[in-house]
Amino acid sequence: MSKTIAAISSGNAPGGIGVIRISGDDAIKIASHVFKPFDNSELTELKGYRAKYGNIIINGSKADNAVALVFRAPKSYTGEDVAELSVHGGLLAIQNTLQAVFDAGAQPAEAGEFTKRAFLNGKIDLTQAESVASMISAQGQAELKASFNALQGVLSREINSVLEKLLDMSALMAAWVDYPDEEIPELENEELEKTLDEASKTLAKLLDNYDNGQTVTCGVNTVIAGRPNAGKSSLMNMLSKTEKSIVTHIEGTTRDIVEDSVRLGDIVLHLKDTAGLRKSEDYVESIGIEKAHKAIDEAQLVLAVFDSSQAITNEDEELIDKCRGKNAVAVINKTDLKSEIDTAVIENAFESVVYISAKNGEGYEELCNAVNNVLGIADFDSNAPLLANLRQKQNCQRAYENICAAIDALKSGMTFDAINVMLDAAADELLSLTGKKATTEVVNNIFSKFCVGK
Repeated sequence: MSKTIAAISSGNAPGGIGVIRISGDDAIKIASHVFKPFDNSELTELKGYRAKYGNIIINGSKADNAVALVFRAPKSYTGEDVAELSVHGGLLAIQNTLQAVFDAGAQPAEAGEFTKRAFLNGKIDLTQAESVASMISAQGQAELKASFNALQGVLSREINSVLEKLLDMSALMAAWVDYPDEEIPELENEELEKTLDEASKTLAKLLDNYDNGQTVTCGVNTVIAGRPNAGKSSLMNMLSKTEKSIVTHIEGTTRDIVEDSVRLGDIVLHLKDTAGLRKSEDYVESIGIEKAHKAIDEAQLVLAVFDSSQAITNEDEELIDKCRGKNAVAVINKTDLKSEIDTAVIENAFESVVYISAKNGEGYEELCNAVNNVLGIADFDSNAPLLANLRQKQNCQRAYENICAAIDALKSGMTFDAINVMLDAAADELLSLTGKKATTEVVNNIFSKFCVGK
């Protein structure tokens, strides 16, 4: 008998409704001690996927109106009996109800324990479980869509299709090696190589899409750089849609890095507005400028800002040099003023150039398109199977390497029993990826990163 757990599942903030989730063998019985239906029926007799309206009872007194939902095992999120109590969303009301549930016999749920039980009870695999956490933390539309598709099993089906081929081939080779006297159809090298080649291409495609997927799902570390008064802080404010950075006509206003995460189209940029690039005798400003240079070196994307109302300066040329070989978009700002800049110099130096007026909020869509093109995600398909994290990538990479090794071994004439060792190793990696052979340590580590109540 598993312990019955409970937690707030609606977040630690006031709202219209607060939800306490209870899961385990005694979930409905415990809920019945806290909740009494208005029709005086017994909650323990309620069928699954049914609701009752009634009162929360704490220390023998009515404390709140509530709705109780009952889900019967195995047709519930966790695969166990589940009861959910929806009360008014004040923090005190929710906490008081949760404490009453604990007093009735439930234990506090650990981080991610509801989803962990869903995984352990076979309701979802490990890739789907990880997608739950991704959906909760999603900041961009593409990330949300990709996470939902993973929850629907898009990645699982792709991995399982490869796994099925490997296990079929492994079984045939094992039978051929272990029972040479039986009438087992002979394996054709050409057929085996074709099957392994298809499997390797499927995994290779997943690996090739990993970086783009991380860009979409995790966001991009982005630096806004340029000389003083080019409009970096105005661009920061335009993208964040708030007065995040101080904007003045005085050079050197920004002395330290100002950070914010913003949505640009479907992706998230983790922005850093840096001090203006120039030589400065001011000690504090010089520290900010040094930080700006370091931020550019470490950035995944640079938004290099130039002032269209002035000619190119030595500081501009220095920025152009620093952006060579990096993912960078030249942002020619202040298009609302008379142009004095030599745009040809910038257009020859950058793959992508956009013209904006950050002050007037003009050029946003053009900047979105330019960033997508530079990052190589303009044609990103969030419906496609996607490796969501480094753990999944490493399992996939090792499986791919073992399959490639098996193909090379087959071509060199190695025996089936030797090739089968490589296929078994590849299969083990894919089984670990989906959680069918994941270690307890890996599973516990994954769910420890979840929020309590999910």
